[in-house]
Amino acid sequence: MKLKFLRTKTILLLGIAAILGACAAGPQVTKTLDETAAADAPYQKVLVIALLSSFDSRRYLEDEVVKQLSELGTDAVPSTSMMNTKTPVTRETFLAMVDEIGADAVLVTQLTSLQSKGTVADMNPETTVNFRPTYYYNVWSVEQTEYVEPSAVDFEHSLVLATQLYSVLKQESVWAIETKTKIKVDFDKVAGFSVIVNEAKAITSHLTADGLIK
Repeated sequence: MKLKFLRTKTILLLGIAAILGACAAGPQVTKTLDETAAADAPYQKVLVIALLSSFDSRRYLEDEVVKQLSELGTDAVPSTSMMNTKTPVTRETFLAMVDEIGADAVLVTQLTSLQSKGTVADMNPETTVNFRPTYYYNVWSVEQTEYVEPSAVDFEHSLVLATQLYSVLKQESVWAIETKTKIKVDFDKVAGFSVIVNEAKAITSHLTADGLIK
């Protein structure tokens, strides 16, 4: 099987774990390859692979995609469930997984672009003022104290992921989409995992709509 994505792209070594834990609206989806005539769909057993710099980020995204595929009635297996952080991320590793689980399709998601913009947020100072009389007529002592916190930074990220579906039988890519997401990370917000959920929903919903899974 020709998994070309491992030969032609270098994984972007970025701190994507924190970004995938931020809040964002649903991604904008663009189909980059329609289901081809070679597609032997619908597929019954899918190996799900996420190529990201962090093993945990890969695992979170793969698990969410597998969860949603399973809810739709498709048997899917995350690659991270069959490896650890020391397992080589190579074509041979994934081909062995395909053989082991008897997959008829491989779903690959990888980061293709990440742009970040930071904006400094000035913190409001807190001031206290104390007035005290002195021994002199109509003369006062004024004491002013100002507390200033360090400036914070709000971030906006533009994240682009590419997802391809490979047919094991045909040994080629049969379907692909690109998802673009705008993410805002405020300094005072607690991160969730809405980005991962939204990405997984976009992928699985388009696979279903195109009849690639049962």
